[in-house]
Amino acid sequence: MTNPSPPRKAAEPPWRTEGTPDEPPKPPPGGGRRMRGGWWSLVIAALAVYLLANLVLSFFNEGGEPTISYTEFSKQVDEGNVSRIYAKGDAIQGQLKKARDRPGGDGTYTKFRTERPTFADDRLWEELTRHRVTVTAEPVVQHRSFLSNLLISLAPMLLLVVLWIFIARRMSRAMGGGAGGMLGRKAPPRPVELEPGKPRTTFADVAGIDEVEGELNDVVDFLKNPDAYRRMGAKMPRGVLLTGPPGTGKTLLARAVAGEAGVPFFSASASEFIEMIVGVGASRVRELFAEARKVAPSIIFIDEIDTIGRARGGGSGMGGHDEREQTLNQILTEMDGFSGSEGVVVIAATNRADILDPALTRPGRFDRVVTVSPPDRDGREAILAIHTREIPLAPDVDLAQVARTTPGMTGAELANLANEAALLAVKRNQDRVTQGDLSEALEKVQLGAERPLVMPLEERRRTAYHESGHALLGMLQPGADPVRKITIVPRGRALGVTLSTPDADKYAYTEEYLRGRIIGALGGMAAEHVVYDVITTGSESDLEQVTGIARGMVGRWGMSARVGRLSALPGDAQQAYGLAAAPATLDAIDGEMRRVVDECYAEAVRKLREHRARLDALAEALLADETLDEADAYRIAGVPRLAKEDPGE
Repeated sequence: MTNPSPPRKAAEPPWRTEGTPDEPPKPPPGGGRRMRGGWWSLVIAALAVYLLANLVLSFFNEGGEPTISYTEFSKQVDEGNVSRIYAKGDAIQGQLKKARDRPGGDGTYTKFRTERPTFADDRLWEELTRHRVTVTAEPVVQHRSFLSNLLISLAPMLLLVVLWIFIARRMSRAMGGGAGGMLGRKAPPRPVELEPGKPRTTFADVAGIDEVEGELNDVVDFLKNPDAYRRMGAKMPRGVLLTGPPGTGKTLLARAVAGEAGVPFFSASASEFIEMIVGVGASRVRELFAEARKVAPSIIFIDEIDTIGRARGGGSGMGGHDEREQTLNQILTEMDGFSGSEGVVVIAATNRADILDPALTRPGRFDRVVTVSPPDRDGREAILAIHTREIPLAPDVDLAQVARTTPGMTGAELANLANEAALLAVKRNQDRVTQGDLSEALEKVQLGAERPLVMPLEERRRTAYHESGHALLGMLQPGADPVRKITIVPRGRALGVTLSTPDADKYAYTEEYLRGRIIGALGGMAAEHVVYDVITTGSESDLEQVTGIARGMVGRWGMSARVGRLSALPGDAQQAYGLAAAPATLDAIDGEMRRVVDECYAEAVRKLREHRARLDALAEALLADETLDEADAYRIAGVPRLAKEDPGE
């Protein structure tokens, strides 16, 4: 009869067997012999410690009091220098009143021992009585008993035994799970959201990413109805990789999948697997997957997997022995070991999918890649509704209006916006959050907090012209983003801010729109040039924005006839040119960037000179009011709104 397979809760060996259910588990190589050798070493060491302790104790006992001659003893009695004695047979112990030199001249002594000769007839008792020497009934020199000596000599041995057992247990745990036992391994991973009655995160708590939710519904259905998939011979993807910008809700989505399916959810950050000693990360990966199999069906979520999942072979570590690569190899091995019937689904999240090792994203590992993008306008409104469920809102609050003015914001940023509005309401002793609180919170999030900075009048005037230049060119440029707010109140690092956001979400940009962005960004510098004929340091951030847009137009998006329709620069705008293209191509890109920016700057200066009266009107209004909203800015500049929002969008 075939023996049943061991229960899942039994300790799993670090290897896998196939087709051998009758074979008993193999003991660790040399395990028993090593243990017997260890005990023999312990006994020998304990015996050596015991003998050494006895030698030391006997040395101290022998050197406690000297043995003097009986003649010396009689002399001390005659001199009246003996205070008390104790006699047992012919052996005498005593103590002197004043210390005397030891026999041989090695120090002094007060306590002594001597032997009374059997032939002595010196009337010792009369001499002792005459010199008032006390004869005691207890020994003058108290020696430890045999039991005390035994306990003292055994103390080092007992300490050694305790230390030996402690080290042996630590080594045993280390051999069972890598080298982590010697470094204080963390507790085994435990599933979260398993408490009965505790509310689980579901898709009702996720909004704004309906298309992603649809892709993950397949995983939920598989975990709920695995038999239907098995009957059709279908296999669920072993891993799902969630990729997208930070704050888009990747972790929340993973929890929602587990909550919808009603299965245990194991969550860990990839950085928690990494330790100084090679092998610890692989050990923790084994433990995590073993725990998940015990309660399958379940979900394992690994956040920031790019920490350990970077492409290998880059020379950053120590080859195959690097701890990061060992951990990655163990994850790949564990995912290869899934049979589909175990019901364990691995979900990972990263915002750098481009640097992941190809072995992670091949079919059979993370074979389904789901991109989680920032929400659109309807999604932002739904997210705001979720994050304001527990916040009392005033009747004038229009979440749709807030959603329209927050393009590109992620779920985390919208949650922060709602929280900032609630904090403002508390500071103002209000019972409800108003539309004004939300607007001010949005300004704080997008523009930065106000700074109590007192500027000279001339510098305030120059800042007003700088921001008016940005705003006026944004109003005049066809297709540009509408100007929402202008302020010369210092916020964050800026002395003034002009906020422009589109009426609707944009996903592709034309060359005309990008040139308009450059012209608007150069408006501040152009205004200072037109009015004061100077250039100040206040345009630093504007020039950084202009450089990034121009570099993308020429080197990445094919908007230059000279460079051609090719992508010659890295995708990361902050990355150096390096060897991304030939030197001649890089020179051409540099020249085209300068041409585009120079043309846009000339256009900005020309328009501001043509509309100098409008520029002066905006600057004077800013000096008077410090902040202008959208309606006032367009009215003062005398520019009609070029793009009206379509309410049916």
